[in-house]
Amino acid sequence: MSVSAINVPGADEPRVEILVNVSTGETRAAQLENGVLQEIHVQRDATGSVVGNIYLGEVQRVLAGMQAAFIEIGLERAAFLQISDMVRRAAETEDVAPRIQNRLNQGDRVLVQVSKEPMGTKGARLTTDLAIPSRFLVYMPYTPRIGVSARIENDDERNRLSAAVSSIREELGLTGGFIVRTVGDGAPHHALAADMRFLATVWQDIQEQGRTVAPRTLLYGDLPLPIRMLRDLLTPDVAAVTIDDEAAWREMQVFTRRFAPEFTDRALHYTKDVPLFSQYGIEEAIERALQPKVPLKSGGLLVIEQTEAMVTVDVNTGGYVGTRSLEQTVLRTNIEAASTVARQLRLRNLGGIIVIDFIDMVDAAHKSQVITALTHALDADPAKTTVGEISPLGLVEVTRKRTRDSLQHLMCTDCEACGGRGFIKTGDTVCFSMFREMSRLARTREVRELLILAAPDIIGLLLDEQSGAFAAVCTETGLSVRLQAESLYTPEQFDLVVM
Repeated sequence: MSVSAINVPGADEPRVEILVNVSTGETRAAQLENGVLQEIHVQRDATGSVVGNIYLGEVQRVLAGMQAAFIEIGLERAAFLQISDMVRRAAETEDVAPRIQNRLNQGDRVLVQVSKEPMGTKGARLTTDLAIPSRFLVYMPYTPRIGVSARIENDDERNRLSAAVSSIREELGLTGGFIVRTVGDGAPHHALAADMRFLATVWQDIQEQGRTVAPRTLLYGDLPLPIRMLRDLLTPDVAAVTIDDEAAWREMQVFTRRFAPEFTDRALHYTKDVPLFSQYGIEEAIERALQPKVPLKSGGLLVIEQTEAMVTVDVNTGGYVGTRSLEQTVLRTNIEAASTVARQLRLRNLGGIIVIDFIDMVDAAHKSQVITALTHALDADPAKTTVGEISPLGLVEVTRKRTRDSLQHLMCTDCEACGGRGFIKTGDTVCFSMFREMSRLARTREVRELLILAAPDIIGLLLDEQSGAFAAVCTETGLSVRLQAESLYTPEQFDLVVM
């Protein structure tokens, strides 16, 4: 279906859209609400996400003092497993804390799942409490409970779903537990049963492989990003999922026809010459999300700094002086900042400890209003968050669950020129931007020959690590390209000159 076929909801209804851009080496998905970018997901062919992957690991070292172990699963760095992330055995009582040295020895084979991405110098975080997702359910083979997503608020529907899953589990003779996902709201009985049969088959395959394959082997991997967006986010609230790649769009059509036929017409193929993310202003929004300063509509300003230990957010009135008293000016700026901070944490995927330095307030009622505004704004965040009270120093501590790299860590690297005090885009990020610009030029202009001017390191990438992707773009676009290294160019700078 073409993009023009989308039905536009009424002005009072929130419009949720998902845009997926597929380009050489990289796939990106953007989630919009009323035209405003809320989340961005990036999957690179060479460094795809490993969260959710299930491996047959091999114990490298047991750390009794930390009650943890390093597990080799075939990644660049050994992964980390804590005793608190291991399934409790039947013989272990609640009164006696299990000890990891009684559970694991060096060289043991163990079935593990990645719960957090490798970040910086840290390896991936693991769990033995496996969870396998499907369209409506998450299957937990080692946990007997049945749960329903807290975002399904209707008590009658919660009871119906819980009873249905319980009865189907008994009918199929399955062990383990299930959680009904948010997209399961309203799911019919037969659809839940189909999901449970599918998950049981996946789990059986994992177990059979785990008995025969060598350690450090991937047994189960998550779906490609476009299909994952459909599985995790496609609900009646989503007006459309638009993708600019025909092959991926056809795969999405197959998925929706099989698992969500009522939503098949919402998977749309974007065919315009203007790049999808440029058409919707996503490229500019991503660039802004990589900057430390975030302007507020009132004229105030946020300064967001990400460090190894925490994220700090400083709130300033900037050019906003208000029209009434100082107290009202500060209150208005802080309330606007609270809403903006919540969106920026989600957009930049910032997690861990976040410390917000709001503008000092004296009135206790004003402090309460700001905390209420921040808590309400964070309610829309799918990641688990907690909000503390305003300290005597005017600081608010927020924690946000972190499972993958932030946007800055994914797309940027430390700048050698400034001794690591700032950051620049990685060479891969610059190359992928260049590929997209080449594709845009080929679609919108009569171009056959092109001269690319870039920093020597970028030219080196195009001739070495990215040579395959570069050749593929040249073939797809039909462009004849000549490369020229410019020593005075910064690592992020490049020019495409039409010959």
